[in-house]
Amino acid sequence: MKVKSIALAVTVIISLCTYAYPLDWRTLHEQADSTSLPATLAEVEKNEDSLEALYVLALVYLNNHKDAEAGEIFKKILSLNPRTIEAQWGLAEVLRRKKKMKESEAVLNKIIKANPRFSPAYISLAYLKYTQTKFTEAVRLALKVQKQGRDKVDLSNYTRAYLIYAGAKGMIASRGGPLSKLVNGTAVLPNLKKAEKLQPESVAVLFGLGSFYFLAPPIAGGNIDKALTYLAKAIKIDPLFADAYVRLAQIYKAKKDMQKYQEYIEKALKIDPNNELALDAIGGVCKFSCVTVQE
Repeated sequence: MKVKSIALAVTVIISLCTYAYPLDWRTLHEQADSTSLPATLAEVEKNEDSLEALYVLALVYLNNHKDAEAGEIFKKILSLNPRTIEAQWGLAEVLRRKKKMKESEAVLNKIIKANPRFSPAYISLAYLKYTQTKFTEAVRLALKVQKQGRDKVDLSNYTRAYLIYAGAKGMIASRGGPLSKLVNGTAVLPNLKKAEKLQPESVAVLFGLGSFYFLAPPIAGGNIDKALTYLAKAIKIDPLFADAYVRLAQIYKAKKDMQKYQEYIEKALKIDPNNELALDAIGGVCKFSCVTVQE
């Protein structure tokens, strides 16, 4: 009877261990941000069944816009350990990028409920809410990650928390009255600058600053030349960053250079045919921004 009790206890402990985080996700996210795809592939060849090596590979695939390949690696991790929350998040992030928002949101909410400290899920959900134009919700989720503190969050996701907060505040300000513009609009640039201090060469940071300097009125710091500089640098670092091409297209539209506008819009759509920003710009819906043509 005693032996059975011990066996049962061991089974429960093993079950709890497999449910808990098997990975040091914060360290692995930062490792993925500082390594190359060939180096990561070589590491996986040496450790084919290493959850850590596979997770870093999947993250590097995401960083390189290879979402399908990342999805397959996340699935492999789950085949080795079905309760790996990090891989569940990875598949949800792939779904989000594929515009399968309902499926992605359902998984992300389950992950957050199971482990409220897993910040990548908050960031993915915040981006999703932003795309749905639920900007107040995006602000709330970004703030949760900021409040966790830098020591609990990997550098890229901590930086993204400031970027999402700034972008969503900017959209709230643009849709509100004078008081909203004062309260929310003044929060944009300080948060972008915090993100820049954390990761000055991040394409997401460059895009955020470029968007601010393009969209903000001159009285609030808008500067189209600064916008061009930041966005040109973004696509130089990451030639597959579709959103930056859209912003550049909008800048040239504002300058009445319709040839370059068309060129950059086509580049964005070639990379991502369903890019929300590009479709918004083409349709003139103004979900995310409107362009005033310079006189």
